[in-house]
Amino acid sequence: MMLFRSPLTSINLRPPSISPNSATVFRSLFMAAQHRCDSQKTLSDKDPKYLENYPVPLSPPLPAISKDIELRRAMSASSKSSLFSLCRSDVLFEDEWLIALNKPQGVYCETILASVPSLLNDSSDNSAEPGTQIKKPELHLANRLDRDTSGIILITKSHKVAAKLVKAFTDHKVRKTYIALCVGQAPNWKKITIRSGHGRSKFGAWRVYAARDIGRSLPGGSSIKDMETLFEVLSVNGEEGYKESSELNLVVEEKSVSEFDGNKVEVLVRAFPRSGRTHQIRLHCQYLGISIKGDVKYEGVYEWNGSVYDGHELHSESLSFEHPITGFPIVVRAPLPLWANNVLSF
Repeated sequence: MMLFRSPLTSINLRPPSISPNSATVFRSLFMAAQHRCDSQKTLSDKDPKYLENYPVPLSPPLPAISKDIELRRAMSASSKSSLFSLCRSDVLFEDEWLIALNKPQGVYCETILASVPSLLNDSSDNSAEPGTQIKKPELHLANRLDRDTSGIILITKSHKVAAKLVKAFTDHKVRKTYIALCVGQAPNWKKITIRSGHGRSKFGAWRVYAARDIGRSLPGGSSIKDMETLFEVLSVNGEEGYKESSELNLVVEEKSVSEFDGNKVEVLVRAFPRSGRTHQIRLHCQYLGISIKGDVKYEGVYEWNGSVYDGHELHSESLSFEHPITGFPIVVRAPLPLWANNVLSF
């Protein structure tokens, strides 16, 4: 009798290895594909069955124009991230427990984290005694920024420090400021505090909800969280903002109603998030009728005054916190990007 060997015995069934850069590519493509689905499906939030069981989001579905733009941006960021490396000029603060870095627009946080060992090795090679064995740090992202948001990324060098700092962020003990360049209706306030609900819609997109719905359940088992941001106008159309003090408190209970007169202006704001929700500043800017320039996901302009934007103009300006080991107050500041410096030249 003749024996036949199964062809499967010659096939390597081990899964292929995935490099960090490849993982970033797959992640970005997956998110872009999910975003495409979100923008098409969130219109079903108006279904009677949905309205009966779940709170209704007050911010609109993702604009149709955003799906293809987001896909292109994700592809571009993956390509940019694969070639990215840090240099010492990117370091804003460092000690034996922490390192703070200035993340550029269009680079993923995971790429920054993956680049840190090479940066630390370069500095260690210059200072270590010959034959000294250097302990590898246990690196963790203490905070995250969106792909197109620039500014401060804080990374811890040990598990112990990471746990303490993550708790500080969770307990809102880390104070943050952001700079955003927006386009929309000229605000009638110098400062405004806006409080709302925050959560995902039925198909996964982040949306603004009414403050009265905080705590209610959403599809998938999550619930609506509180979200609060203080905004301050710095300039309107490049000129210094209101000199008189006008401060409002807005508790969101219904859809935004803007008396838009058709004349859009550039508004530079400083944001002080008092909670740490995903896309918080972007969502609140959209609700206030001053979407961030380039933020097509939340109704920001893609083209403005003859320029096309590759990402949104939002920058993490400062972080203030108590050092998790020494207890000393730490303030980290990132240099402003060119678009903010140009506007603040008055």
